[in-house]
Amino acid sequence: MSYPNIQTAVNQYKQVGVQSGLTDATPYRLVQMLMEGALERVSKAKGTMQRHDFIEKGRYITSAMSIIDGLRGSLDFEVGGEIAVNLDNLYEYMNRRLMEANTSNNPDLLDEVSQLMSTIKEGWDGVPVSIQEEHARSKSANA
Repeated sequence: MSYPNIQTAVNQYKQVGVQSGLTDATPYRLVQMLMEGALERVSKAKGTMQRHDFIEKGRYITSAMSIIDGLRGSLDFEVGGEIAVNLDNLYEYMNRRLMEANTSNNPDLLDEVSQLMSTIKEGWDGVPVSIQEEHARSKSANA
């Protein structure tokens, strides 16, 4: 993810109703918040699907897809190389599966997306603080 492109993701998250915490958040924290927001919306979509509230289900799925689009838009292919390409493909796949879940009312597809996002988030959460800080310093020095 690149810092210049993170604003796209932040704007997507703001549009879907984040309450607070954006102002002081680091770029790494912003990505965590986006992933948390996507996971929350997929979970809520599953609950509304099980209650046969298909209007709300559609809203939550659309919201999750918007967040994932924001994550895709924040990828920096020059810096991220193959990892960025793989994430882009995975995010695109998750959005396809969310569309399928929405049309088929299949909660297993929501579980699949949730598991994929959780795995990505675990990797992101595992980035050591020292690397986060080093990356932030190098970005601010190049600004």
